[in-house]
Amino acid sequence: MTRLRLVLLAAMAVAVHAHEIGTTRVTATIEENGGYTIELAGDATALAEKLAAASGERLPDGVAGERLGALIKAHDALFRRRVQVAFDGAAVSPAVEYSVSGATANVRLMGQAPRGARQFTWTYGWTFASYALSVSAAGAAANTEWLEGNQTSTPYPLLSPSWAGRFSVWRYLWLGYTHIVPKGLDHMLFVLGIYLLSGRARTVLYQVSAFTVAHSITLGLSMYGLVSLSPKIVEPAIAISIAYVAIENILLKELKSWRIALVFTFGLLHGMGFAGALKELGLPRSEFLAALLTFNIGVEAGQLTVIGVAFLFVGWHFSQRDWYRARVVVPASAMIGCTAVYWTVARLLG
Repeated sequence: MTRLRLVLLAAMAVAVHAHEIGTTRVTATIEENGGYTIELAGDATALAEKLAAASGERLPDGVAGERLGALIKAHDALFRRRVQVAFDGAAVSPAVEYSVSGATANVRLMGQAPRGARQFTWTYGWTFASYALSVSAAGAAANTEWLEGNQTSTPYPLLSPSWAGRFSVWRYLWLGYTHIVPKGLDHMLFVLGIYLLSGRARTVLYQVSAFTVAHSITLGLSMYGLVSLSPKIVEPAIAISIAYVAIENILLKELKSWRIALVFTFGLLHGMGFAGALKELGLPRSEFLAALLTFNIGVEAGQLTVIGVAFLFVGWHFSQRDWYRARVVVPASAMIGCTAVYWTVARLLG
């Protein structure tokens, strides 16, 4: 039993930073004649600091505007070392333009794809956060992929617009799933908190249904611009919702009616969080509804995965034991609650 407890607590004690959207955005456009333009926008100071540190220098204090842009441009050769534009797996050497507008660094990469190229890939290593890569070719709707720093993108097929449009729907399904597993630790902990109150199917079903209906409502309304709330409010509120569910798991032994109502309310907040991610990633207007629905289906699949894993490894074997609540539910909920409180403070101060 001690071993089970240690395994459960270790699983809960993974990195305490929830999935966050980085400031970097990349948009690649590939024309029918093979000409390509890649627009990269990111935090100018952060990029300059990384370039300076990589070259063994220190960024002077108070540098901004044109001077900051000049410093970034001066490290052009170094910048290119962690950027790769490739067609059919072969890297090309684009022309690069640099500029700084306010706090944003704008980098434009331009060139001509090799004749007959069938696939495009992108790699960018000057960010440590997740970022969105949006690619369109020959006038097709944009396909967007969530990447980590220095991760090579999925090969983008340079095919007909109709084929690319159908392909993008499946990419949004995968995007919704990965937004929960493995990248959405905060959403995973909330769903796990819902499961822990009681392993009975009816208890879990009531809560998950309320959560699903709620976040589906605000996801749709937010994407169509009918409701809007600042991420500075949404993100701390999501962390608070996780803490509340965890604390209630410790205090209550049975599902109460108000719990379902609160889970529904929290689901509205989580839906705005999903919408924030999806907006930043750039939904294709030509198939807006289909992409929205498939993203949401992916999210639901991710949630069911979390519940399924929890049931398979813990609930199925131990939920009927007398010690289950004292040795599993309470310690796990306490771990979730502490993590959520940390997130709340960090997001309020961030």
